[in-house]
Amino acid sequence: MFRLALVSLKFRKGRFFASFVALFFGALILMACGSLMETGIRSNVPPERLAAAPVVVTGNQSFDHDVLPERVRLDVADVERVRAVEGVERAVPDVTFPVTAVRDGQPASGGEDLQGHGWSSATLAAAKPAEGRAPSGAGQVALDERLARSLDAKPGDKLRLAVAGGTENVTVTGIARPVEGASAAVYFADDEARRLLGRPGQVDSIAVVAASGTGANQPKLLAGRIDEVLKDAPAVTLTGDERGEAEFPEALAASTRLISLSAVFGGIAVMVAVFVVGSTLALLVQQRLREMALLRAVGTLPHQLRRMIVGETLVIAVVAVALALVPGRWAGEWMLQRLAGGGVVAPEIVFRAGWLPMMIAAITALASAVAAAFIASRRAARARPADALAESALQQRWLSRSRLVFALLCFAGGTALALVTALVMEGTVAASTAAPAAMLWAGGFALLSPAFTRLLTALLRRPVQAMTGFAGSLALNNAKVRRIRMAGAVTPVMLATGLATALIYLQTSQAEATEDAARELVAADTVVSSGTGGFSPGLVDTLSRQPGVAGASAYVPSTAYIIKPQSEEDKAEGDDPDNTELSVQGISPQGADRTLAAPPVEGSYKNLKGNTIALPTSLTGESGQAVGDTVTLLLGDGTQIKAKVVASYEARKGFGTAFLPADLMLEHSTTGLVPQILVTADQGTSTAQLAERIGAVTDDLAGVRIVDRASTDSADDSATSAWINYLLAGTIVGYAVISLVNTMIIAASERRREFALQRLVGATPEQILRMMTVESALVALVGMVLGTAVAAATLIPFGIALGGSGLPQGPVWIYFAVMGLAALLTLGASLLPTKVMLRGRPADAVAVA
Repeated sequence: MFRLALVSLKFRKGRFFASFVALFFGALILMACGSLMETGIRSNVPPERLAAAPVVVTGNQSFDHDVLPERVRLDVADVERVRAVEGVERAVPDVTFPVTAVRDGQPASGGEDLQGHGWSSATLAAAKPAEGRAPSGAGQVALDERLARSLDAKPGDKLRLAVAGGTENVTVTGIARPVEGASAAVYFADDEARRLLGRPGQVDSIAVVAASGTGANQPKLLAGRIDEVLKDAPAVTLTGDERGEAEFPEALAASTRLISLSAVFGGIAVMVAVFVVGSTLALLVQQRLREMALLRAVGTLPHQLRRMIVGETLVIAVVAVALALVPGRWAGEWMLQRLAGGGVVAPEIVFRAGWLPMMIAAITALASAVAAAFIASRRAARARPADALAESALQQRWLSRSRLVFALLCFAGGTALALVTALVMEGTVAASTAAPAAMLWAGGFALLSPAFTRLLTALLRRPVQAMTGFAGSLALNNAKVRRIRMAGAVTPVMLATGLATALIYLQTSQAEATEDAARELVAADTVVSSGTGGFSPGLVDTLSRQPGVAGASAYVPSTAYIIKPQSEEDKAEGDDPDNTELSVQGISPQGADRTLAAPPVEGSYKNLKGNTIALPTSLTGESGQAVGDTVTLLLGDGTQIKAKVVASYEARKGFGTAFLPADLMLEHSTTGLVPQILVTADQGTSTAQLAERIGAVTDDLAGVRIVDRASTDSADDSATSAWINYLLAGTIVGYAVISLVNTMIIAASERRREFALQRLVGATPEQILRMMTVESALVALVGMVLGTAVAAATLIPFGIALGGSGLPQGPVWIYFAVMGLAALLTLGASLLPTKVMLRGRPADAVAVA
């Protein structure tokens, strides 16, 4: 049978190429997902500036299977403790803070998004500057050689830097040799660097240089000794490629995000691949029913026939998977670069695509192909030869018990997820159940597509006949008698339109709901944002005292956790603590009432002083979290405090934000700077006048942006989420579109003999093209209706979870663009092969067929 399969492949290259295309792109997407997952699991972030140190000590950023959003720092006294460890030659403290070079009051070209460090960390790579001398006090800096070239600076030159929330004039004392692969940097004297960091008694990391004969060959041994000394500190000791996490702690969160992203993406890709490959193979098997009936008639057994079909598919799948190995790796790397460019993952994370994820992706692709071939061949192999011959001319039976059961399971699963999304989930987290629901709805409609196709065709019969005349009548008759094969063409249209509409509108609805929630929270007339790392906290008070200003408040976003006490029984059983993650904003109590749009239901924002918190009413109803109670709070840098609940407010469903005093938030933030300031104008002061007065106060600061209240930090989070969803939607929908074109070409190509017979009895090529135009339009229309049903079943529960009416939010043109593109592709993929087939003589086509 396998030899017969190879012979079949030799004589049916065109038809089997369609299977190859579906399998190739399915394997490519799975391999890209596998490589992304390995990249996230390995989370390789090689060290750059600290590469010369075999061991690096830094703060522990992990908490409860999550990554803390703010930098966890070490006490400066820990440096001396590490120096005293046996085998340590040097312990070099390292700090990092944002710096921007300024020219003419604006960030200088080539001087944006720089990092400042202490000079000690530069000495790890070189003992002395390449030119000039090391900085030794305030107002002195050494520049990275690349930065010096970009700014055209040399020793003795004066520069103006935006740093620590203000601007400072400095003198370039030296040029440091660049560290290979490292970002451009500005080096300060060590004490000055800690002052500018705003944490004189803390350091970010400690680079450990081992004594001769200790570190290079035994970094793990040295790391163990340091761990023992620092066991009471919130520290981790890193070796190998893990050392890069000390320089780029944001890479930890990126790796977690990448793992979950690739898992979800891969799961959806597998389901789409099964649909695409299954529908393609089912259509090809339908076209060969006569051949298989003849094989059965001459004695071929059912299992032999099934083995032949599976063998053909396996041969094609092996070739497709083998050819997808290299492009799959390229696709994974390309996707990682796009995600890094969109701010979803850290650009420093190194792409990894080993043999294991590629092997798993290949096995998954082969297994899905074999399973699809086995299912597609089942009816052909089990049918009696006489029935198969009749079915080859006009297929009538399609519904089996297993098909009905799986369809009902898909609809039941989709309904269950829809109810969970609408009634249980709140806010943007509802997307985690809405997206899988889209796949289940699509699966249910695909399995029962012949029934839905027959129903919709019957409903459209009169309007189509009235609008298209004789060509429409022929097309409708074909659709009636060929409804099962027509359903095979409808399925990819439904899949492409349904998934595209659902996934895109999931993102637009989520983005608009997030922006609406941010607007509903803020009443300020303007938002003052910094493009150079942040403002000094004192600027808030300065702005609040300006004439025409009714109130000003810092706006400092982060994440915190309400720590709930565990019972002894839970601890004994090893259960994870039931902590509550909170989106938090640091605000200034004196200006909160004038800048926030959500008035307190109980208590007052003015009481937000010291260790206090204001919670949304959705949380104050829980035991121990009412106004007046004290909650245990873990802040973004891992510091645990007891915070008194002093106020509550009514938040939008699913978008509750807790408020903390800005001073408390800044004390435990990475930079200690205010990223945004909310300012409300007094009565009689216009927004333009307010902006002018703010501009006068901030004239000596660089990178100041004065924008409307919709431009809070939530917009950045929304943009990052958009990158993820649009990339996923684009890849999945692109694959579905390939399937659509593939299927339509197959469906049109099998009708060569039918077109030839129509021409022999007097039909002209133009009449046949008009008939096919109506048929293709009917296929597109039915597919779009079913796709709209898939999208509606997904988006309505999601809209309810977001607190809206259930209607998707976003531009209407997206829906029409998706539907219009699907219609054009359906018509083009059907009419172009039809036109090619009509070029030859009909008698030749009949003879060949």
